[in-house]
Amino acid sequence: MSIEATEQPSVETLAEQLGQQITETEEYAVFEQAQANVETDEAVQEKIDEFEQIREEFMVARETGQATEAGLERVRDAQQELHAMPTMAAFLSAQEDLENRLDRLNEAISESLAVDFGGTASSCCQD
Repeated sequence: MSIEATEQPSVETLAEQLGQQITETEEYAVFEQAQANVETDEAVQEKIDEFEQIREEFMVARETGQATEAGLERVRDAQQELHAMPTMAAFLSAQEDLENRLDRLNEAISESLAVDFGGTASSCCQD
């Protein structure tokens, strides 16, 4: 009488399956649609280009020691205008929702490992 050992999938295979399952969540679907909307919204793309230009100008000014508070405020204002656009606001919300879901999944995985990565692994590192 022989007992066949069932082959367990590798950790990598399980990780790939988890990744596939994540792409099937509502949060991921909403994020993907919101991202596509941002990419196809001409007004948003123009505002992104404008923001990037303003930010780049500020970064150059900062590197040359010529940055001003007014320049920083201009960057903040441009970012605020961009984030206030409905398409961009929906994208940022969807991104936050997906990140929160991924954080919860990370916590669930970490809990099952029962490892405190913030602590020391052994007493060899303690004085």
